[in-house]
Amino acid sequence: MKPTNLLFIMSDQHSRDKTGCYGHPLVQTPHIDGLASRGTRFSNAYTNCPICVPARGALATGRYVHQTGFWDNGIPYDGSIPSWGHRLKEQGTIVDSIGKLHFRSPDDDNGFCEEIDPLHVVEGLGDLLGCIRKGHSIRNKRAGVLKAGTGDSSYLQYDARNANRAVQWLADHAEEAEPWVLFLSFVCPHPPYTAPEALYDLYPAEEIPLPPQWRLEDWPTHPAMVELRRFFGLSEPFDEPVLRNLAAAYLGVCTYLDQQIGRVLSGLEENGLGDRTRIIYSSDHGDCQGARGIFGKFTMYEESAAVPLIICGPEVPESRVVHTPVSLIDGFPTVLDAIGASPSPKDSDLPGESLWSIATEPDRERAAFSEYHALGSQNAIYMLRSLHHKYIYNVGGPPVLFNLEADPDETSDISSLPESEPIMSEFEAQLHAIMDPEATDAQAKADQKARIEAFGGEAEVKKRGAFTNSPVPGVTPLFKQYS
Repeated sequence: MKPTNLLFIMSDQHSRDKTGCYGHPLVQTPHIDGLASRGTRFSNAYTNCPICVPARGALATGRYVHQTGFWDNGIPYDGSIPSWGHRLKEQGTIVDSIGKLHFRSPDDDNGFCEEIDPLHVVEGLGDLLGCIRKGHSIRNKRAGVLKAGTGDSSYLQYDARNANRAVQWLADHAEEAEPWVLFLSFVCPHPPYTAPEALYDLYPAEEIPLPPQWRLEDWPTHPAMVELRRFFGLSEPFDEPVLRNLAAAYLGVCTYLDQQIGRVLSGLEENGLGDRTRIIYSSDHGDCQGARGIFGKFTMYEESAAVPLIICGPEVPESRVVHTPVSLIDGFPTVLDAIGASPSPKDSDLPGESLWSIATEPDRERAAFSEYHALGSQNAIYMLRSLHHKYIYNVGGPPVLFNLEADPDETSDISSLPESEPIMSEFEAQLHAIMDPEATDAQAKADQKARIEAFGGEAEVKKRGAFTNSPVPGVTPLFKQYS
């Protein structure tokens, strides 16, 4: 593949199915859809952890969360494990970032030549309260759901600035002789669920499809899901109008994100870079929006664990849909391949594969792996996704199996059916080939406990409290204390 520039566009908490190209009947995302029509769309793409900080650590390093030890939002990536950015810098490539990174600090060498207006974790510490896995306080999400609607937010403003900076960056680097990489990371459509009024009005509430199992009587009763709802103060359902209002706001922010992406793509063309730049679009995880009674991410269901993933540009098949399972760790070899960088022998054990290669191959069986060791979970949760099935292993609880061909909404757990026994056995063997689930769970808890003790113990962590969303640069976080 001939080396080209690479524009890697990342969003935050963008559910895969909230795009036109992935089949949503209402949402207006013409620029993202255009990337799909000009390139290749992956129908089975997943995060390696359905929460921000670990997912971004996995994307940067090309390694699973249990391999990096960046378990949750209180243990952020610190540059200690080489990223694809480090490998590019070693070879003299210009590799810059604009926007949200959610790493520990701009003072660390995170692998970029320049970090432009980066959003990192609060105080270099992040959400330490989330490291308390048992005996933790309830983190009530009800207020955020009820406040959804129209207006402005620092996140909307930040992403407009990110788009402005990207357009300027492209103009400044249009004449570079050697391929470059720009990692452009938006924060939308991450909550708050606040959309510009004109975009909110595009989505009449009564026309919006509601998420799977949103009714109380349909909620999954698996202990892990019951615990998540308890932890986030979601044990009581919301009325249907509340869900529709939140959905309209979320779709409005998705369209706002698409508009910012469109401005950047216009800048790419105006600077004559369109035919010599490859593009990747993805997100760190999805958003439940009331599915199964959950708001936010945190689960291994499709609305949370699945991500949009689109590639386009020179030598990329057009209007192709690939069903081979992929995940964010595949980003590491993909970035290097795009610009013709030489792989390091030190990275020979990376579990990912280049998406450019997968895009040109017939669909094949391959497992996408995700894991969760963060707030709201008392024990680890693991997911394996094959071409047709999804397996969820809960430490200390029953496993779950879905046939996603027959049951795309994941409403029927078939793990206990006799005909599922060989499928379950195969998945269990695959899981243990990746790591020991119980030992990994114990290691995560030990590291989290050490993190808490290093700060002064649980009492000090609770005294510090937590914030609702990581603030953009220049905005002071608002902490809430917990007893």
